[in-house]
Amino acid sequence: MRRLLSLPTLTLLAAAAMLAACTDSGGGGEPDAAKAQQEESGPIRISVLTVQPRRVIVYDELPGRVSALRTAEIRPQVNGIVQKVTFTEGSEVSPEQPLFQIDPAPFAADVEAAVAVLARAKADLVNATLKHERVEALAATRTASAAALGDARAALAQARASVAEAEANLTRRRLELSHATVRSPIAGRIGRALTTEGGLASVGATDPIAVVRQIDSVYLDVRRPSIRWEQLEETLGSDGSEDARALPVDILTIAGTPYAFQGKLLFSESTVDPGTGSIAMRVLVPNPHRQLLPGMYLRARVPSAVYPDALTVPQEAVRRDVSGRPQLTVIASDKTVGSRDVELGALMDRQYVILSGLKAGETVVIQGQDRAQAGQTLEFVPYQPTSPDSGV
Repeated sequence: MRRLLSLPTLTLLAAAAMLAACTDSGGGGEPDAAKAQQEESGPIRISVLTVQPRRVIVYDELPGRVSALRTAEIRPQVNGIVQKVTFTEGSEVSPEQPLFQIDPAPFAADVEAAVAVLARAKADLVNATLKHERVEALAATRTASAAALGDARAALAQARASVAEAEANLTRRRLELSHATVRSPIAGRIGRALTTEGGLASVGATDPIAVVRQIDSVYLDVRRPSIRWEQLEETLGSDGSEDARALPVDILTIAGTPYAFQGKLLFSESTVDPGTGSIAMRVLVPNPHRQLLPGMYLRARVPSAVYPDALTVPQEAVRRDVSGRPQLTVIASDKTVGSRDVELGALMDRQYVILSGLKAGETVVIQGQDRAQAGQTLEFVPYQPTSPDSGV
């Protein structure tokens, strides 16, 4: 049988429990409050950067199509039947390499006939020379008339002209014989043969019989708005100290993969397309491994502006007010912070070009602008840029 506690005893136990609970609560809350107060009064760490002028080149990414450095359409210079194709389709050919062999027999016969004509003309020249010498000797002794001497001289001149004509005809026949072997005029990669053995090679044909393209370097033809070209000329300056053609051009594949070699801007057209307002530009791109083929589409990062002393800040340093105007948080000489309106230029590699509102040597808050408030103790930490590949 359990013993029942009296009322005074229950009251005493309840009071002891309440005292213990209050003691535990007061002992744990006091350190937490002190810690929070300490954190509020401690320095605020913010990331800062002191801006310095540097050279910045702004690029436009423009699509373009690849074309060969040189293209040679192989056409026959004599008529005849193709006897042999002497190259491998798709291979590299050298200058003067034989490509097609046209039947040379008719041209060889023409050469032999021209040789015979030349021999006859030379024999006539010998006869005319002897006759002229005899008549000239008789005229010296006044036994031959002046008319006879004149006829002998004319016959000699005609014989010499006949020899010259025969020699020229022989040269032409030999040239036709050499043209029976069709050769490549340039070095490059040849495509497929557009005629085969037994085909007729005709001088007046519309289509070539093969095409050779030089692609150890290629052209990339792009178009850009004319106003961008004007901006580039303005930023380069009017003193002529720098030429836009000396600036490098980065090449990207159509998928955005960087190409191993940089291009060089050769020229821009002197006229603007009235329909699009754009200017055609040509970029020379090295192609030692034959990766780029005519007809491919690429992208070129063409310079559009050059700032020799630009001030740049990371993209995350820029904030905007309620009206959308860009602002920077700038640290004054007395270590106080304040917002300043700026004018933004181009964004290149996650860096904004500041056109106005900022001076060289000033310190800008890059990270922690929301924590940098007036009246707080600040701890400045140098800004450490993150790699684009890090995903930060």
